Amino acid sequence: MDLGLTGKVVLITGGSRGIGLETAVMFALEGAEVAICARDEEQLQTAADHIQQAADVEVLTIAADVTKIEDCIQAVNDTVQHYGQLDILVNNAGTAAAKPFELIGDEQWASDLDLKLFGAIRCARAAVPHMRESGGGAIINVTTSWAKTPPAASMPSSVSRAAGQAMTKAMSHDLAPDHIRVNTVCIGMIRSAQLEERWKREEPGLTWEQYARDTRHRIPLGRIGNTEEAAKVIVFMASDGASYVTGTSINIDGGSAPAL
Repeated sequence: MDLGLTGKVVLITGGSRGIGLETAVMFALEGAEVAICARDEEQLQTAADHIQQAADVEVLTIAADVTKIEDCIQAVNDTVQHYGQLDILVNNAGTAAAKPFELIGDEQWASDLDLKLFGAIRCARAAVPHMRESGGGAIINVTTSWAKTPPAASMPSSVSRAAGQAMTKAMSHDLAPDHIRVNTVCIGMIRSAQLEERWKREEPGLTWEQYARDTRHRIPLGRIGNTEEAAKVIVFMASDGASYVTGTSINIDGGSAPAL
């Protein structure tokens, strides 16, 4: 299937590692022009080298903090100035934060919402005029399956991500007349640096393969997923292959979420 991504320009926040980096590689392999932004310049350069080796293309790197409105505007403007347009935005920046309700103070609530919800709002607000000018586009908000049915000790992330899902639906209605599609992918247990730290802390005697297939994770497909599996879905949702899909969410969690 031709995904129609050749020549499209994509900006990925949190693009220097994990799902964001793998998504950048996938877009590049499909012929898209890629810009990635993150806070750490050294990690960005390492990521750019990885993408170039994997897809034999140059990538634009932008040092930006999505909690700062000026950085979000600059990231979008730098992308447009470099490539001449912006067709796709992947709001991927964020970290996992999960504690019981009574252990979370106002500062952590505000910080989590600022990064995950307002970061996506700021970047989308800067990107939409350029997409409208180009005749359309796609925005993918990366959230979590916890946002649909939050378990105990899942805050503040589950709440911030639930707000992101509501924003996705509302934006999809507002932007549909401009042919801008807005969707969310809901990430479950996907291999990451944070999850690897948990593995080494909890089960140092197990190999990763053993840990990934541990039945205590309660994943119907029987294993933890990998970043490539998440990236493939994100790229498809941004492509012409999903041209009639907007305002929806896709779980990437091996079937573990109790909600559709």
